[in-house]
Formats: sequence, structure tokens, C-alpha cells
Amino acid sequence: MALNPAVMGIVNVTPDSFFPASRTLAADEAIARGLAHFSDGADVVDVGGESTRPGASPVDDDEELSRVVPVVRALAARGPVSIDTQKESVARAAIAAGASVLNDVSSSLVDVAGELKVGYVAMHRQGDSRVMQDNPSYADVVGEISDFLAHVADDARRAGVSQLWLDPGIGFGKTVEHNLTLLAHCDHFVELAASYGAGVLIGTSRKGFLSHLGRDSLDVDERLEASLATEAWAMVQGVSMVRVHDVRETVQLRDLLAMTPEVVTP
Repeated sequence: MALNPAVMGIVNVTPDSFFPASRTLAADEAIARGLAHFSDGADVVDVGGESTRPGASPVDDDEELSRVVPVVRALAARGPVSIDTQKESVARAAIAAGASVLNDVSSSLVDVAGELKVGYVAMHRQGDSRVMQDNPSYADVVGEISDFLAHVADDARRAGVSQLWLDPGIGFGKTVEHNLTLLAHCDHFVELAASYGAGVLIGTSRKGFLSHLGRDSLDVDERLEASLATEAWAMVQGVSMVRVHDVRETVQLRDLLAMTPEVVTP
């Protein structure tokens, strides 16, 4: 099994994203953070101007545009940039500014990605950010999310999207048990995506469910090791990309696993 997943580094041009070290409203600071991600080995930098953490309120189009477009334009001169948005106006402006991937937590912009010929990340979530963690419920979490992602993948192929990743949406309308079940079935999602010529993106970095896995509840600043552990599992299961706050450590992890073929050989 070849092990070479891409590492997507997170840049939040927001005041309220859940990990304080990843957020800033200052464009120069956001650009510096993105450049540092590239220097640390990120394959793509993901720029977002609206928090999608549980309980977050939406921002209007003009505000989100003013946050992300200067950052995207500057970083796109250095390397591949993804725009993390669920707004068509923001997606179009960011792509015009140089973004080559559209990371869409709403999975509603597939036609935009097809029209503009950019890569597309389609994610599952149950409810929007304001309510998604109120009472998430599934009869069959793997089956229901698989059906949803297959439907979006069909739409993406009809829209002409050539570069596609499917994201089961860890932490987006899921309980701790749901998240762990999805992680346990990474190989299933990899197989599903492969049937569409697509990859899988997994994002567990610093997320709240990790705080419940040890003997003590972990604050967001204490979740690096748990993040790396779940990312290692996802990599070994064959995912194509991991979205992370801690690029340098994740790249080191990936490179170590790639040097240890017996770890990834069934």
C-alpha cells in the first residue's frame, strides 16, 4: 500500500474558530500562518473566513469576502490554496483570486466547482453549525453518510468535477460514538470514494470528541497527541488527505509511516 496522503493546513481568518492558535482577523497574520504551513510541508493551505464550529453564527457575504480574498491571493502565489466556504459568492471570488480547491461543508456548491474546474471537497453534516450538535441521531451512521456522499459524488461527476474528495464530517452533527464509528470505517469510505475515482479527506485535528478519549478531559491545547493518533489511523486506512492545524508534526508523522512499510501492509 502506498502511503502519501496530502496534508491540508488550516488558516482561519475568523475571531471565533474553536482553536485559538489557528484564528486571526489580521490578514498579514493569516498570510504569515499560511506561509509557515507551506514551509512546514503542507500540500495545500485551507483558508476560511466563517467559523463552522458547533454553535457558530454565520457571517454575511461581504464580511467573509473581505476576510479571505486578500489571504487567498497572497498564499496562492506560494502554493495550492483551498477556500473553505459554503457561499457561492465567496467561492467564486476566492477561486478568481487563485484558490484551486473548494472545501464545502454544506456540499451545496458542486456545480460551482464543476463550472470553474477546481477540486472539490464534499462533506457530510447533520444540521448547520448552530444546531448540529444539539442531538445528532442516526439509525446507521456509516450507511446514511455513505449514501449521502455517494449522491454528492454522482452530482460531482455529472457537474464535471475531476478532482474530488469525500469527507464524512467528523464532529459535524455527530456524537463521540458516531465519530469513532466513522473512524473505524475509514477503509469503507476509501473504497466508496475509489469507486468514483475520488479520495477521502479526514479532519480530526484538535476536535472536541478527542477530549473524551483519555482518562482526563483534554482542553483544545492538549489534543495534539490525540489528533496525531487519529490522523495516523486514517492514513494507514488509505485516506488521501488530512486537514490539520499542526502541519509540521503531521508531515513528520506521514513521512515516518511512509518509511515503515510493514505498518501499512495488510
